[in-house]
Amino acid sequence: MEIETVEPYSAVMDSFLRQCGGYAVIDGGLATELERHGANLNDPLWSAKCLISSPHLIKRVHLDYLEAGANIIISASYQATLQGFESKGLSTEEGENLLRRSVEIAREARDLYYDRAAKGSWNITGDKDGITRRRHPVLVAASVGSYGAYLADGSEYSGIYGENVGLETLKDFHRRRVQVLADSGADLIAFETIPNKLEAKAYAELLEEEAINIPAWFSFNSKDGTNVVSGDPIADCALIAHSCEQVIGVGINCTPPRYIHSLIQSIRRVTTKPILTYPNSGETYDANRKEWLPSTGISDVDFVSHVGKWCDAGASLVGGCCRTNPNTIRAISKALSSRSNVASPVEF
Repeated sequence: MEIETVEPYSAVMDSFLRQCGGYAVIDGGLATELERHGANLNDPLWSAKCLISSPHLIKRVHLDYLEAGANIIISASYQATLQGFESKGLSTEEGENLLRRSVEIAREARDLYYDRAAKGSWNITGDKDGITRRRHPVLVAASVGSYGAYLADGSEYSGIYGENVGLETLKDFHRRRVQVLADSGADLIAFETIPNKLEAKAYAELLEEEAINIPAWFSFNSKDGTNVVSGDPIADCALIAHSCEQVIGVGINCTPPRYIHSLIQSIRRVTTKPILTYPNSGETYDANRKEWLPSTGISDVDFVSHVGKWCDAGASLVGGCCRTNPNTIRAISKALSSRSNVASPVEF
């Protein structure tokens, strides 16, 4: 099929990818690392709880991923909703400030990374893992999780919200959060773990209705390699993203690595926009127990062995999601660096 290219927002990601040498690295799991640093995330707000209790840990994790080679760090706002904050007794104003703070923390981490790199505080000229380090370009993405993520009942992994939740309900739920994050100083909005076609349509209409003036990406999740988790075909969902002017990338996250290749192929058939993928470790989330179960999880080395195949299929942005860590991202960065065409180091 002939695919119509959508401008002008697409030029933003095209330019960024050129700066990165053709491929960019997305960061890894946030909650996984927050818990490793001692955070207790047994809460409906999940990692967004740390915006209230321990923002310093969020910055630390962002820095870890930047040092590992991430070009895009995603804010801790995935489950940060005004409705969720209200349930904790916070006012609308306080909730909006926390949304803005999630982006500020990521921007502060980027500034600190640039400062340390310029001063040589990190070993950025060579490392035991074989990566040649230099200050790399970094974007801050403001995360928007699905309606199911707010419900915290596992429906983000099924896409089943019930017959009473329609298009307008979803638009009304997300509207103010999207407005706040669009004005927060983020470089783009990352609509993540989208479980169904309906929510993708709600996001696309919101971007247009509210005249959101920063770019976005749409990232879906799947459990079969053909459809998103609701059963809607991934190609149909990707077409919604392709048709939205503000969307500059489309892909898959929080999906087992074994399904990624076929999903990329399906997306590539319907869009010319850059494709992104940041899978989980391959483990299975138990919504009742609210924990990840060791089932088909794979090691960092095995995870990264798929990267070349994903790029050959059309992916140009690769990272990790739940249960991945800086070691995963460091290995992805190394794998992508062998494919990149960076002409010269970034000037400090």
